[in-house]
Amino acid sequence: MPQTSQNLFQAEKLEQLRTIVVQVLELGPDELTETSHFVNDHDADSLLALEILARIELDLGVSIPQEDLPEMVTLTAVHDVVARNAGWEIPNA
Repeated sequence: MPQTSQNLFQAEKLEQLRTIVVQVLELGPDELTETSHFVNDHDADSLLALEILARIELDLGVSIPQEDLPEMVTLTAVHDVVARNAGWEIPNA
């Protein structure tokens, strides 16, 4: 199945987010899955969650309301929140 431009775009953004989360949580690249829970699986706390949020805003230029922070507990959830706030939906070409 060929990759669409939407899929490639989403994969690129997911990798950018993975890099941020891995750095903030001080994990090895293979320790973070798309569904591993930051608190339960990686001992993250609220300060680390705020640091992830701040790094996303700084590195990607996306403004995320702090009310969305409780949703951001896995890499997939972070991607969904950031995509929603960044308008990353691109039309099918």
